[in-house]
Amino acid sequence: MAHLPPSTTPETAAKLVSRLRSLRSARDLAGQRRFGITASGEQLGVSVTRLRAIGRPHRRDHPLALALWATGIHETRLLAAIIDDPRQITRGQMELWVRDCDNWAVTDALAFLFDRTEFAEAKAHAWSRRRAEFVQRAAFSLMAGMAVHRKELPDEVFLRFLPVIRREATEERHFVMKAVNWALRQIGKRNPRLRRAALAEAKRILALGTRSARWIARDALRELAAPTPRR
Repeated sequence: MAHLPPSTTPETAAKLVSRLRSLRSARDLAGQRRFGITASGEQLGVSVTRLRAIGRPHRRDHPLALALWATGIHETRLLAAIIDDPRQITRGQMELWVRDCDNWAVTDALAFLFDRTEFAEAKAHAWSRRRAEFVQRAAFSLMAGMAVHRKELPDEVFLRFLPVIRREATEERHFVMKAVNWALRQIGKRNPRLRRAALAEAKRILALGTRSARWIARDALRELAAPTPRR
């Protein structure tokens, strides 16, 4: 679908916000919060499945995605990540949006948008050193997303990620630790060469000896050492 003319973008965004608010669900909101999805702003409890269906007619509408993100509502930010066009995303937008992340669901939705940009590798490395919890999670969610989606990338991109994963494997914060593990496992499932490299890295991480490093390494070793690692 072609982008809406700029003059209609605010109107379309307002209509989508109204529609989402009409779908507010206290039960589903409580369910999201049980899974650790708690936004600092307005949160409606609309499922990602429904958001994908709502967003389908607006795919690749970059101006609309910008307008939706600016509302600050949890679900409109998820919708913005669903519909935005990776080809039009700038480094500046990536920085602004990732700083707004306040829960793992929005963070991972952004990672699965940003992993298709030309800046993905650079941002993964840069964000891996940031101290903000969800910015750092975004770094490793980006690595995981690239491992799944970017079939054209050479192994060397992912081999460069492995020392970064080891460096941050002593991170104790839950949402970062889980993403570090996710990145290691997804890189290892990409092909046999990367599987061997990820297994070797997991053994080095295990030797670090911290609680988080042991969990990250043992979980990755258990999965990647299986005859057919699960997807």
